[in-house]
Amino acid sequence: MSFFKKLKEKFTTQEEKVKDVEVEVTIGEKFKQGLTKTRNSFTGRVNELVARYRKVDEDFFEELEEILIQADVGFDTVMELIDQLKMEVKLRNISDTREVQSVISEKLVEIYQGDAKETSSLNIQEDGLTVILFVGVNGVGKTTTIGKLAHKFKAEGKSVVLAAGDTFRAGAIEQLEVWGERVGVSVIKQGEGSDPAAVMFDAIQAAKARKADILICDTAGRLQNKVNLMKELEKVKRVIEREIPGAPHEVLLALDATTGQNALIQAKTFKEATNVSGIVLTKLDGTAKGGIVLAIRNELAIPVKFVGLGEKMDDLQEFDAEKYVYGLFADIIDKEQL
Repeated sequence: MSFFKKLKEKFTTQEEKVKDVEVEVTIGEKFKQGLTKTRNSFTGRVNELVARYRKVDEDFFEELEEILIQADVGFDTVMELIDQLKMEVKLRNISDTREVQSVISEKLVEIYQGDAKETSSLNIQEDGLTVILFVGVNGVGKTTTIGKLAHKFKAEGKSVVLAAGDTFRAGAIEQLEVWGERVGVSVIKQGEGSDPAAVMFDAIQAAKARKADILICDTAGRLQNKVNLMKELEKVKRVIEREIPGAPHEVLLALDATTGQNALIQAKTFKEATNVSGIVLTKLDGTAKGGIVLAIRNELAIPVKFVGLGEKMDDLQEFDAEKYVYGLFADIIDKEQL
């Protein structure tokens, strides 16, 4: 059975569903809808390539390499993928270019998963308060993602508190309060310009007093003032660690998928300053360069834990490499005969 057939069998027969405001859809369908722009660009070009070449040769691989780079898969990752594809084509004695499409999808999943033990699952403390620290530059959708994640936890029956630690950006506290009201969770805040570490201290005490399950902490994102920002994040982490040994249990970096390679640069900067445990890739539905998922995972060894696949409350989805590849190749997979 080809890899495409396995994906079709898995994601067209699954019963795992997510409820939208208007309709209930499978999570596989969510990835299919959310990756439409990337699929139309990437898979469309791969289809054209396959149609133009009757045999798999060096010219074929050169053009495929260019398509992958333009999808923001990342140069190092593309080189690794092309080498693996050449080896697999030789081992399987593949000559028909149409057979290569399934092998590409298989290798994309393998490259993402690699030898890593990390999963998209969050490090949730079942017997106590879980502290999740959000970092990322301004404008990437960090506050919106915090609101959507709070909604997800609340839907799972967990009690959630939000900490308004971005005390410098005008309107940041109010924006988080709006999300708090919308989702129905408390927001702990101080005045604009106050010490973010003091906000975190207050939020931890409030979360403990209310016996909350989850505390999600917003932080400032002024990357242009990199040194001060990173010192501020270190201070916030020290306060959290002092009050709750072992916390924060997750440090999630929000990145805007539409910025492509710039997101990769941001990830490297934050990785240097703080122990990022996972990536939340926002606005993946808004870009034709969804290959950035692979570049981030392969070049930084940080798992992508969530992806934003739309503007609705339930459009923040846990990342899964197979669902991602299904979304990339859905048009071809749907035509695959089981």
